[in-house]
Amino acid sequence: MRTSALVLSLGLAGLMAATAVQAKPFKWSSASDIPTLDIHSQNNALGNGVHAAIFDSLVYYNSKTFKVEPKLATSWKEMSGTQYRFNLRKGVKFSDGSALTADDVVFSLERARAKTSNFNVYTQGFSKVVKVDANTVDILLSGPNPVLLNQLTELRIMSKAWAEKNKSVEPKDSKSKEENFAHRNAMGSGAYMVKEWQPDQKLVLVKNPNWWGWADAATNVTEVIYTPIKNEATRAAALLSGEIDFVLDPSPQDLGRMRTNANLKVIDGVENRTIFLGMDQNRAELPGSNVKGKNPLKDVKVRKALYQAIDIDTIHRVTMRGLSQNTGALVAPQVNGWTEGVNKRFPYSQEDAKKLLAEAGYPQGFEVDFACPNNRYINDEEICQAITAMWAKVGVKAKLRTLPLVTYFPMIQRYEASIYMLGWGVPTFDGLYSLQSLVRTVGTGGDGNYNVGRYTNQRMDYVVDRIKTETDLPVRNRLLTEGLQLQNDTVAHIPLHNQVIPWAMKKNVEVVHRPDNRLDWTLIKVN
Repeated sequence: MRTSALVLSLGLAGLMAATAVQAKPFKWSSASDIPTLDIHSQNNALGNGVHAAIFDSLVYYNSKTFKVEPKLATSWKEMSGTQYRFNLRKGVKFSDGSALTADDVVFSLERARAKTSNFNVYTQGFSKVVKVDANTVDILLSGPNPVLLNQLTELRIMSKAWAEKNKSVEPKDSKSKEENFAHRNAMGSGAYMVKEWQPDQKLVLVKNPNWWGWADAATNVTEVIYTPIKNEATRAAALLSGEIDFVLDPSPQDLGRMRTNANLKVIDGVENRTIFLGMDQNRAELPGSNVKGKNPLKDVKVRKALYQAIDIDTIHRVTMRGLSQNTGALVAPQVNGWTEGVNKRFPYSQEDAKKLLAEAGYPQGFEVDFACPNNRYINDEEICQAITAMWAKVGVKAKLRTLPLVTYFPMIQRYEASIYMLGWGVPTFDGLYSLQSLVRTVGTGGDGNYNVGRYTNQRMDYVVDRIKTETDLPVRNRLLTEGLQLQNDTVAHIPLHNQVIPWAMKKNVEVVHRPDNRLDWTLIKVN
């Protein structure tokens, strides 16, 4: 564990002593740890939510209305269809006391476009970021971009001087084990700063006295302590005993006693995250399969057979205990482009699945690698175990292996899984984010950055590229729906369900539930 010297130089002891009377720690947990502190390395929802406590973005969603509101940018103007001007908030300081300027914004947005960045999908359409003066920045686009502001909510700003000093100009490569300084250290302009991070053990954030927004913040939390607890029973016990204040992902089997406990409360909401299975549609032969010389997953009949062999109602009722929303779409209903039509699932039918497998040339089924995370999504490992048993009934022998988040995501991004589980939230609340990331042919600038099954379809590429710059909203919405329907028709992925997210907490904790499953650090109160 390394603690940044910058943090130590801030006189934390004096700060905490001065606020000791009203100090309120907030102790929370979920199943997995954040993968990195580098804000442009791994595009991971849990990590992004924590990063938002330490780093500010130009704009962010209002937690109650989910409309984009000013943060580091106080105003913006469309100079032309391909040029947006942002006026920066004056007087903003990083946690070391240095001033935030346009240079930091230009550096950070360009850093998000780097080859090692996982955030290229949020810079889709960027041509260049230009400093106009110390407090003004222009974003130049290659074409019109109707979701630019939504994308900017996920592009946080870091200090150019800090990154240069600490040899972290390039983001950490999420596929590599090599680390940069920014992987374990952070220095932003957000409400909190890192006191210590011991990966997979504890992350401690403390109040940043230099944050520009304290006058309007509702929170009384001066210290945030995050403890990842993989085991569901242990996580529940920690909340029930009062050891922690809040659990982001209580297991369905523990919710009953949490709801009836007089000292606790549970808040429910549907997340804009869809859980689905992806399949390797690129390799000529699948590693570890008994099928030699060809790849069964390239055949749409095989992919559809795997889909129709899954009894999603049983998973919803038994595995998820009702805490899921069955879906046939790649995006949740809150996402622009979703329709009732694209939400329709192929029917569950073992007979149809067997017939499709026979037609594809696999009447006895086949063996295949199946990889799943075991600490990322609600009951992820249990879902995969249930699906493995369902596939076995139609002759498909899935060799299930489960891994923790920290090793699972780099593994699938190296294309090392034949079938894999993924959960995809949509921070932009627009279907382009999912289509470009998941079904656009792997390319540059965010195209196919999580298309780890390497699906490719010429019509899909055309539709996605049209959506990127289409400004006629009715036309654009029709293209979004076409893309989502094409994904269904070609079984590019197998949708399972949208997560229903219950948050469990002590009675004295006040939070605002967000559909992106993130805490708003400025609104948390511990009474």
